[in-house]
Amino acid sequence: MRILPVLCVLLLLMLLGVTGLSLARGSHQECERRGGFCSYQSCPPGIGRVGLCSEQEFCCRMRWYP
Repeated sequence: MRILPVLCVLLLLMLLGVTGLSLARGSHQECERRGGFCSYQSCPPGIGRVGLCSEQEFCCRMRWYP
């Protein structure tokens, strides 16, 4: 029964990867589809990382606070 929590965490991580909520390598088009833009090596201050465009570019998007 001790392995059950570990299996639940692994299942959750797999689901997050499948749904695209990870920083999986994408493309410029995928970044724009998510409402972001590609930035070389880092995102500007106040802008959050939402993914990767290439090996050295991050997909950045403005953070919205309600």
